[in-house]
Amino acid sequence: MNTFRLIVSSPDGTTFDGEAVLLTVRGVAGELAVMAGHAPFVTSVVACDCKVGLADDTDRLAHTDGGLLSVAHDRVTLLSGSFHWLE
Repeated sequence: MNTFRLIVSSPDGTTFDGEAVLLTVRGVAGELAVMAGHAPFVTSVVACDCKVGLADDTDRLAHTDGGLLSVAHDRVTLLSGSFHWLE
């Protein structure tokens, strides 16, 4: 499976910086999923539970209170006011 670099940052620091195959979040227009090769875009993210699909076929669940999502080539950045892993 193709991967992309995912960086998740909040005022507490960088929470995740690594390879992922999937990121699901809730944008202002509804749920969205990002995979490798996604078209570039920027959107606001609302408070939601998100899923990060890792290259080893495992998923990690987290909660964000919202922020900004940027997708550019094979790099995805989520800037969040708060991001906490749920496990």
